[in-house]
This record gives sequence, structure tokens and C-alpha cells, in this order.
Amino acid sequence: MMRSLYSASTGMKGQETNIDVVSNNLANVTTTGFKKSRVDFQDLMYQTLKEPGSPLSTGNTYPVGIQMGHGVRPVATQKIYSQGEFQQTDNPLDVVIEGKGFFQIQLPNGDIGYTRDGAWKISSTGQVVTSDGYLVIPNVTLPQEAIGLTITSSGIIAAKMPNQVDLEVLGQIETANFINPAGLKAIGRNLFIPTGSSGDPVVDIPGNQEHGEIAQGFIEMSNVKVVEEMVNMIVAQRAYEANSKTIQTSDTMLQIANNLRR
Repeated sequence: MMRSLYSASTGMKGQETNIDVVSNNLANVTTTGFKKSRVDFQDLMYQTLKEPGSPLSTGNTYPVGIQMGHGVRPVATQKIYSQGEFQQTDNPLDVVIEGKGFFQIQLPNGDIGYTRDGAWKISSTGQVVTSDGYLVIPNVTLPQEAIGLTITSSGIIAAKMPNQVDLEVLGQIETANFINPAGLKAIGRNLFIPTGSSGDPVVDIPGNQEHGEIAQGFIEMSNVKVVEEMVNMIVAQRAYEANSKTIQTSDTMLQIANNLRR
């Protein structure tokens, strides 16, 4: 059987995966703190028909040999953690990290999740939470009588209280870094959890070492570039079409061979 049939089929399957990733990127183009993904491919094993460097009868060696590939496979969908654009909202509960780092969120099962989404809210009990109601860590409670909210670049949360001249400090934001953020596992809701590939979180105050500073009144938009994703989609579509043409051509060649007459 012709190798091209199987090689082209792996190409079509690979481009299906590519389109799936591109479509997810485009679907989240307005998702706060979203990080785009890309597909990494590898070629499959090769069948060596003539070993490079094997000896010839003349005493020389084959300079290159003959190797036949068997197609392609997707091996990773990697998150790209480039900085998204900042959008000014003037909402005191909207914050962004200027640089590296993740906000820490307490999940319903008690574990800690990590996110770049800083569009925070206030719960009925005055606690700072995410849009899903998950607590932001460290937990901060805003008194009902507080007038305004201030978050410094180093993550200090303070508020003006009645009959007080100075601001009252309510808490301190801490951010987490990972040696390999691409190894984090996305679980939806703009959240990630650590894995053995990401390494353990390194928690520190914003602005320390490689931890980015905090900016209040902004949200970080998705880092998806629509034009770039449209180009990727066109390339994937054409590659899919080319592989389907390869299958059609291989089928035609087999048909010709089957119709041979003496």
C-alpha cells in the first residue's frame, strides 16, 4: 500500500487539531487575561531503505541514503504567556500585573488556582472575589463603611475610613511565579493549576525580584491577535486541502495500477 495515503491522513488529522486551537484562540479574543495557544508538530518515524554512509561496491559510501517518512503528529499545545494589552476601566477593583506573575485564587475544593484575570468583585460579606465568587488569596475583606479603595504597585490594599486621616491597610496581594508557566494546566474559568512540569509556585510581593508590579484601574486583555490567527487558519486550511489532494492523487495512481491490462 502507498505510504502517501497514511502520511497524508496524519497531515489532515494534524491540521484538524491546528484549526481546533486557532478557533479556541479566536473565541477568546475578548476574554480577560486569556493566553493564546499554539500547536507544536513532530515528524513521525522514518523507514530507512538505504542507510546513509553505507558502503558501495566501488569502495565509496552513499552520501545521503534513502529514508521515507510516515507523516506528522501534534505533540503539544503550548500556552504563550506574552503580555496582553491593558484596557483602562477606572474601576478600583480591576487590577493587572505588569510583567510576570499570577494572582492566587482559592478553588471550591480548597486548592489554589492561578490566573491573570484581575477583574475582581466584592461579595455580600465584603470579601474580594473573582467573577465566579472564588476568594482571592490572601483573603481581604472591605468594611462596609470604607470610602474608596486603593491598591498600590506593591499590592497593598488600603481604604479610607470615616473620621480617619490616614488610609487603613486591609491586606497585601501576593503573586506567584513558575519556572515553566507553559507547564500549567488550564482548567477553564481563566484558571490554571500547577503540574509536575510547571514546578512549584514561588510566591512573593509584587515588584520583588521577577514579580511584576500591580496597576489599579486596568484589566489585561487577551494576547490573541486576530490577523495572526486568521493567517494561521488560512495556512491550516490550505495544508488540509493539500493533504486531501495527496490522498486523491494516491487513489488515482492505485486505480490506474488496478486497471492495467496485458
